[in-house]
Amino acid sequence: MKIHFIAIGGSAMHNLAIALHIKGYQISGSDDSIFEPSKSRLIHHGLFPQKIGWNASNISDDLDYVILGMHAKKDNPELVEAQNKSIKIFSYPEFIYEMSKNKTRVVIGGSHGKTSITAMVLHVLNDNNISVDYMVGAQLKGFSTMVHLTDENDFILLEGDEYLSSPIDRRPKFHLYKPNIALLSGIAWDHINVFPTKEIYSKQFEIFLDSIVSGGVVVYNELDSELNQMVLNCSNSIRKLEYSLPEFFIENDISFLKTDEGSLPLKIFGNHNLSNLSGAKLICQLMGVQEEEFNNSIISFGGADKRLESLLETDDRAFFKDFAHSPSKVSATTNALKNQFKNRKLIALLELHTFSSLNEDFIGEYRNSLKQADVRILFYDPKAVASKGLKNISVQKIKDSFNDDNMIVISDSNQLKDYLFELSFLNTNLLFMSSGNYASLDLDVIIDFIKNN
Repeated sequence: MKIHFIAIGGSAMHNLAIALHIKGYQISGSDDSIFEPSKSRLIHHGLFPQKIGWNASNISDDLDYVILGMHAKKDNPELVEAQNKSIKIFSYPEFIYEMSKNKTRVVIGGSHGKTSITAMVLHVLNDNNISVDYMVGAQLKGFSTMVHLTDENDFILLEGDEYLSSPIDRRPKFHLYKPNIALLSGIAWDHINVFPTKEIYSKQFEIFLDSIVSGGVVVYNELDSELNQMVLNCSNSIRKLEYSLPEFFIENDISFLKTDEGSLPLKIFGNHNLSNLSGAKLICQLMGVQEEEFNNSIISFGGADKRLESLLETDDRAFFKDFAHSPSKVSATTNALKNQFKNRKLIALLELHTFSSLNEDFIGEYRNSLKQADVRILFYDPKAVASKGLKNISVQKIKDSFNDDNMIVISDSNQLKDYLFELSFLNTNLLFMSSGNYASLDLDVIIDFIKNN
């Protein structure tokens, strides 16, 4: 089988390319820019393009398929050439479905928590020597690649992203998987560039519920009122299993899970993560893991990569970074840290980086999302605003949108660094939240400063 990837450098795309290469397929690919960690991984497997950029000559007549990434445009010369030659073109979710038609497909969806839940499930399955195929959109600790495809495994575990599949396939990715078992963690409006209203965004989850195979199962977070009602209204012939927060308590800044075997110390914390744990537990049970086996395995789970990641922890201070960028994630992460470390001050920095977060029509969704922090800092780069074709939002509009007149708003990274270096971190936690590059700050320098101030 000979397959060419257009936009091979993407997070999921390069992982799929490597997985198919390992299976013995003949893989080629192209992209106009490839960054780490994709670059090193592609080089390691001999899949890095000889030249960066697009070239119609890459589309040879003997290709079986082309897999098209979202990063490419509709007028991409390689895409046009593939269309002219009538070569079958897949988006990567379409291709994943083709590869898993005869497997039990387990899809983890939701506006927030899907990566963490998928990571929990994979961790528990691995710990219990249960082999499954999988596809995860983000890199997880302990895994060299995030796509694993075999001929023999019965299950495939898929992270169900609601973003669009490709430039020529405007369906959300998770609509294409047709799950036998599904999980939905919650619904919170996002991706305003493709779902301009909350109603249009929510509709995608209704369609997903209807796509579950008849006789299948949906596991859902009953704490989300909109999702709860949507599942109850769903007429698809599926089983419905709800989950919520498990019983737990916090002692000496550690969360303990209450179980029949006693209280188990966890490496993760926060209502959001504990709720995710409940969902992951049900999914694991549906995949053959007993409750006691799940409990014994989950205590060693240290969290998904870039999700509440600890960069520094001492007796009286800590520094965390988190991929949180949407309003629900920002609120959940901030609340988790404040509730876990009740006796410490919390300084929270949020970088607005996505199209949605920098959009004046959406920014009001962040109202009160940082309120739990004692010091609240918002950073945005005017260049990022301009690159997305958006108009600048005034400082007062930002403060009004967050309902926070005391918020510190900074748009220059040097000014941000100076501000941070004037603070004391005695008995204090610092939290950075961004899907960007954390205002281009050198986090190692920040760590050294926090240790001594």
